[in-house]
Amino acid sequence: MRFLLIAGLAGSLINFRGPLIAALQARGLQVHVAAPDLPAGDPVRRQLEAAGVVVHGIPLRRTGTNPLADMQTLWSLWRLMRRVRPDCVLGYTIKPVIYGSLAAWLAGVPQRCALITGLGYAFQAQGSGGRLQALVQRLYALALSKVHTVFFQNPDDAALFRQRGIVAAGARTCVVNGSGVDVGAFTVAPLPLGPPCFLLIARLLGDKGVREYAQAARRIRAAHPGVRCLLVGWIDTNPDTIAQHELDAWVADGSLEFLGRLSDVRPAIAACSVYVLPSYREGTPRTVLEAMAMGRAVITTDAPGCRETVVEGDNGFLVPVQSVDALEHAMLRFVADPALAGRMGLRGRQIAEAKYDVHKVNAVMLRAMELD
Repeated sequence: MRFLLIAGLAGSLINFRGPLIAALQARGLQVHVAAPDLPAGDPVRRQLEAAGVVVHGIPLRRTGTNPLADMQTLWSLWRLMRRVRPDCVLGYTIKPVIYGSLAAWLAGVPQRCALITGLGYAFQAQGSGGRLQALVQRLYALALSKVHTVFFQNPDDAALFRQRGIVAAGARTCVVNGSGVDVGAFTVAPLPLGPPCFLLIARLLGDKGVREYAQAARRIRAAHPGVRCLLVGWIDTNPDTIAQHELDAWVADGSLEFLGRLSDVRPAIAACSVYVLPSYREGTPRTVLEAMAMGRAVITTDAPGCRETVVEGDNGFLVPVQSVDALEHAMLRFVADPALAGRMGLRGRQIAEAKYDVHKVNAVMLRAMELD
């Protein structure tokens, strides 16, 4: 059997879907992947090919609304599927789901699946962005009407899609615990000595709560200069991106220590005592799972996707979306009681092992796709 996995970002095939690819191969499937920006000699391409994966580059712009470019994506995917003849196709993130699902239907692929990893900017947009939201929802509804199974990473997203008619009432859906985390690769690290050290890892977008984190960090460091607030990430092409001058100002005034984009986030997580993600909405945040697996307490928002990862007062704290005051208060609880991070971090590790182990998550997906 041939399995085709379609991604909007090439690196995510290794970072987020590597264990799923390995699980498919272990069951005897020939795995093909399609993603943009995969020229010959690309490190991601080399790593995938070394693992026995068949790699296909496709023209796909992860952001942007150019209809001609998107039709080229659809055409290229259809041609690819007619050539490869996959038995099963799975796309994840907006454009791979929409155009991958439509192309698979047009190409007559027997088993068509989609993974909704989060709703993104198109669902957060207000005002003029509402037109984009309406367009994306119509395209989603069309594409998802052509698939056999729709995977969601939290129950709120599944409920929203049904409520808005994006997924039909009788459609087959499956909620999984995010992308999971490799608890063997992300192991418990000892907490750093001294005052608490906070960390946020994210694409530098407004809806990741980066501005709220920077404001809370500025307040806390003014009263407690020994506290460190780290930021890992990069400025994205998304319309909601943080501007370079904002980031420069936070670093210049000492609010944040910016570590840039890291290929391996484990050293950064090991350097912190508490992980912070003030996101407005997620599928299930992978960075939170990685931090939990490494024994870190978590502060995140009481928002879809985020709230599932934290049991309030047990492995961390939940705060309202966009509330700098509540975020600051939660962070200060670890300043006042440094031992709290250790107790909550231990519980986080236990939850990661029980609920978010990537092998358990993938086993659910494979059963739903009738590949196990």
